[in-house]
Amino acid sequence: MNPDVVAETKAKAREYFKTKGTLAAPTVIHERIADAFGALDTFLAPISAATAARAAAPGEWTIQEIVDHLVETHRPGLDELWCLLAGRRPPGEAIPAGLQSKSPLDRPWPWLRAELDRIHAEIIRTIAAVPASFATEARAPIVMVVNVPDEHGRVVPLHWVEDLDWKAYAIVWRLHVIDHLKQARKVLAGFAG
Repeated sequence: MNPDVVAETKAKAREYFKTKGTLAAPTVIHERIADAFGALDTFLAPISAATAARAAAPGEWTIQEIVDHLVETHRPGLDELWCLLAGRRPPGEAIPAGLQSKSPLDRPWPWLRAELDRIHAEIIRTIAAVPASFATEARAPIVMVVNVPDEHGRVVPLHWVEDLDWKAYAIVWRLHVIDHLKQARKVLAGFAG
């Protein structure tokens, strides 16, 4: 991969983390994450269990697998946020980028939706409770995945680990949900095609 593309991609991500996370007020972060979670919830509300488990294309995740992934990554992410708010680096490695449960399609759809709602509500409650003046030097590692063009013009994922402060860490949930909401919309649109 072109080192200039890698450096530019990382610089853009770091600037986003700084302006939309680190320098933002906790109330702004709370609002932006709540909006993203709300958009996802609105999209998922009419999705039946049968539709959620249906594949639009071979090798692509179903909507249920997407929601399973969000549950499996946001749950430990909430634990990591609590560590940051306690002024400590979370123990262990960064949460893996493609994390899923052992059998995502065997989880009952209503349970999966309820679990995602519960986790998201706790994330929102936690961020809402952070005082505007709160500061900590604690950082958490996060696996960043950004799609970039390779030397042949194909879009490929670029992975790296970035250490983030609590506000930058939290704003990543917004990006993560928006990315997977786009993915879920694409799955649903694939049924019509």
